[in-house]
Amino acid sequence: MTETPACHFWLPHPGVPAPGPGWQPLSDALYWESPARAPDRRHLLAPAPDWADDLQRVARAVFAADRCTSRDATFDRWTRHIRLSVPVTAPDAWTRALPHLTPLLATVTGDRWEVEFRPYDADARPRSRPLPFGPEEYAHEVALFSGGLDSLGWAAQRATVRSPRALLLVMFEERNFEALQDTVFEAVSRRSERDLRRLEQSQTVRRPKDATFALERSTRSRGLLYAATAVHAAAAERVPLVHIPENGQLALNPPLSAARWGACSTRSVHPWTLHHLNQIIETIADRPEQAVRVVNPFAALTKGQVCEAARDAGLPQEALEATLSCGTSPVRQHGRSRLRRLPHCGLCFPCLVRRSGLLHAYGEDRTPYAADPWDPSLDADLAEHWLALRRWLDTPCTVLDLVADVPLPPEVRPAELLAVVENGRRELRALVAQAPAVRRPA
Repeated sequence: MTETPACHFWLPHPGVPAPGPGWQPLSDALYWESPARAPDRRHLLAPAPDWADDLQRVARAVFAADRCTSRDATFDRWTRHIRLSVPVTAPDAWTRALPHLTPLLATVTGDRWEVEFRPYDADARPRSRPLPFGPEEYAHEVALFSGGLDSLGWAAQRATVRSPRALLLVMFEERNFEALQDTVFEAVSRRSERDLRRLEQSQTVRRPKDATFALERSTRSRGLLYAATAVHAAAAERVPLVHIPENGQLALNPPLSAARWGACSTRSVHPWTLHHLNQIIETIADRPEQAVRVVNPFAALTKGQVCEAARDAGLPQEALEATLSCGTSPVRQHGRSRLRRLPHCGLCFPCLVRRSGLLHAYGEDRTPYAADPWDPSLDADLAEHWLALRRWLDTPCTVLDLVADVPLPPEVRPAELLAVVENGRRELRALVAQAPAVRRPA
């Protein structure tokens, strides 16, 4: 079915003239952030190259368009057709990158995207001058740090590596979870044997002025926003790699049945997504030596193995249990959830994988959950992930299942990925086997 696209026009800066009729103007003004956290005022020790500024601008435009386009108005109440115009300094290079950008956006959001590029004058807006630091003072490593268990495990590992140069952790503020993120960061900081730098940015988008629509809640494109911001920071400080840590189980996100689109709400670290992101960077980077590559250092590990790595890095069990893993947190669903208002629902697939990982590493999981999926009094619709998981664990998993709804890039070895999934399934079976003995903390 063909639908009229939702048309969004990203303004080069807030306050410039809006486009003609039919276009929804978007700009940095939609992001709820202090001036110090705006894209051109963050605390980096060197200016980023134009291509990295462009990548971040495109990602912010995509995320804003994602939030400003409701799924409820579509024929299936999910799949949207979005048209987006973004100014970039190298429109021709970005046009060449479209064969990678379009499938990347389709993969992470499940929508049809038409992205077009127009010239951007990089000198049109004055920027704050970066402080005069030399290359020897730049960060040596850059990693995403969400406050989740996987990013905590990687940060703890790298923070204990003695180095005269900093580890730069890129964070996005989670509304209602700021204290949790601070606690998790402090757990790394207390054990760090090198300088830690923390770069925070907002991901909170507000409705455009005079808009009559409600913001879309699904935020599937947030992974691109996170990655692009980390790449921008790495490019500024001449770091060739960005680490986005996520266990291989959730990164691959295999569907639990033929009727389901993956088991989680995002595919932002799927090998197919990272392949296209790296191809985009390679296409738009001015010079090969300026390019940044994005990698997942935990792609070969299960959740339980990530928990073991965090434990072996010296983190106490309570630090891991303080992290946030939930994809449908009741705290985010205020007024729409039947569950207790706790950070973790305990029922979604990320929560189930978290439970199995902590159980594997510690023999117990003391995280307070809003509900237990094996509770016989639980409504059937709330137990759907648990029931689907149990059916999936009773069904053989093959390489064909790994490519059921998303392809794999040519550089990966499917047999190795299948081994990660099978190891993760063993951890999940252990959770199922022990479920009747697991009790929610009083």
